[in-house]
Amino acid sequence: MSTVGFLGLGKMGRGMAARLVDAGHDVRVWNRSTGPVDDLVDRGATAASVPEALAADVSFSMLANDEAVQEVLTPAALASASGRIHVVMASISPALADRLEHHFAEAGAGYVAAPVLGRPEVAAAGQLNILAAGPADRVQAVLPYLEAMGKRVWRLGETASAANAVKVAVNYNIIHAMQAIGESVAMTERLGVPAEEFTELLAQTLFGGVVYGGYGRIIAEESYHPPGFHMGLGRKDLGLAEEVAASVGVSPATLPGLIRVFEAALADADLQDADWSAIAEVSRRDLL
Repeated sequence: MSTVGFLGLGKMGRGMAARLVDAGHDVRVWNRSTGPVDDLVDRGATAASVPEALAADVSFSMLANDEAVQEVLTPAALASASGRIHVVMASISPALADRLEHHFAEAGAGYVAAPVLGRPEVAAAGQLNILAAGPADRVQAVLPYLEAMGKRVWRLGETASAANAVKVAVNYNIIHAMQAIGESVAMTERLGVPAEEFTELLAQTLFGGVVYGGYGRIIAEESYHPPGFHMGLGRKDLGLAEEVAASVGVSPATLPGLIRVFEAALADADLQDADWSAIAEVSRRDLL
């Protein structure tokens, strides 16, 4: 058993931290709001401050975005991580990941990037795919903890920020799939074909897999609440895709159109707080 710190108990983080508790670790948890902390304490965790969590043998953070990460992982807080390893599991920009790795090194601490693929129910079940990158010895040191939270750890080299770029690229593919489903459902519904039947056809024939099966069902049923992944976070990921593409000299042909779709969804009172798959409604409702 090791002491493990976990910062950020949102929809994803609480399930991930619970997996570490269930694995028998002494887990120190922190969150801005106290409700999720109380739930994890009832399960066997210990409430902690940010410095106390970072002072554990190894610590993890699962925060919402770049801004939240920078607000929590301040230079003053990082001093507590000296001699330890911290793993950032949030979907942040590769540029911020590079800066964080530098700041942790200045504090005498190791840094690993390990963003994840999966929704909250997948996290709670320990079935995440985890994208890990960083110096091989550090990744190896945290591997048992990652394996407690996921079904597979994908090791993506020694440049930590590469894992964040890969996560951005994966989400960019998911967005394309959701938009394609929305556009084709809009066409076929108007021909009298039920959305449930059409999306089942896609998933059961040429487009099997988690995205077409899972998001196809959500779109067909219009079950966008409560959101598993918020519309605003999807727009954030498009911004990250734009940054990654620019950094490597790629000009994605579809990116401007997808940005317009998300902007239209975020401008609609019914869609702005929905699951990101509700971008399908932009085509169904002729919102562009």
